[in-house]
Amino acid sequence: MWSVRPREGSLRRREFVLAIGGMATWPFAARSQQGERMRRIGMLTSLAADDPESMARMAAFLQELQQLGWTNRRNVQVDFRWAPGGAESIRKYAAELVALAPDVILASGGTVVGPLLQATRTIPIVFTQTTDPVGAGLVATLGRPGGNATGFTPFEYGMSGKWLELLKEVVPSLKRVAVLRDPAQPLGIGQFAVIQSVAQPFGVEVSSIDARHSDDIEPALVAFARSSNGGLIVPASGPTLVHRELIISLLSRNKLPAVYSQRAFIISGGLMSYGSDTIDPYRRAAGYVDRILKGEKPAELPVQAPTKYELVINLKAAQALGLTVPPTLLARADEVIE
Repeated sequence: MWSVRPREGSLRRREFVLAIGGMATWPFAARSQQGERMRRIGMLTSLAADDPESMARMAAFLQELQQLGWTNRRNVQVDFRWAPGGAESIRKYAAELVALAPDVILASGGTVVGPLLQATRTIPIVFTQTTDPVGAGLVATLGRPGGNATGFTPFEYGMSGKWLELLKEVVPSLKRVAVLRDPAQPLGIGQFAVIQSVAQPFGVEVSSIDARHSDDIEPALVAFARSSNGGLIVPASGPTLVHRELIISLLSRNKLPAVYSQRAFIISGGLMSYGSDTIDPYRRAAGYVDRILKGEKPAELPVQAPTKYELVINLKAAQALGLTVPPTLLARADEVIE
């Protein structure tokens, strides 16, 4: 078990169970609505129900909903669907949720938004962790989404170059960098293009490891690790988060340093991550859900960017790789796992 410096707002399994079951204290605002009809919220995510990151996200969402007067199984029914099995299961559960005719759907992660919009153009959708929703055709503009979806983006493509900068800072001898991506996803294409565009000043050669399925990951990473002075960038994507334990295990065995997009990878034993807070958007999404339940339209609620980026470093992972993290980088870290 990794030891970590305390993180403000961290959520435990017990808190998630209490929140999802509606067993926490029923606030006054909820009591006042006893005479109103039960409202319904759908939730679709590509993560597993028992994934710690997934539980933390959902607990944050439910707790914030409760603060706003909506308690699960009291005055609102939350229907959860977990789809870690990939595109087919996402489409299946998207159709199931739409058939339930909820008042609003929380789309947890970019990979589930498209299938939900294919299933409905009328039920309001609030999405999280969805990069470039305009380019993906999910909304008309960020300021005025225009359709039945709005939500929260994790970053702009332009910050993808920061991953290469950080990896080079930790591994000065770095000469080759591979970017693990799904070439079928616009997200993977956009991030890879930015990383390639900034590579020359760092003196590194950038290539891609194209992995559409989990079975593609191991042979590709093992082959790349055979040459020296290499490192890996694992950008943001639903599939890499789902398979993070496999990825981190392979990199550890092959002594390959990597930088990731989310803190969840570092808690699982990865070296370093830089990206937006992945829990806060779920609190903010609860605010949008509340506003929609009270009559506002997603078409008029602007898509919002992150309010904070965080650098997380795992010193134990660095030691296992024989790396020394520069003190200047440690001083900039928001969290250090020791």
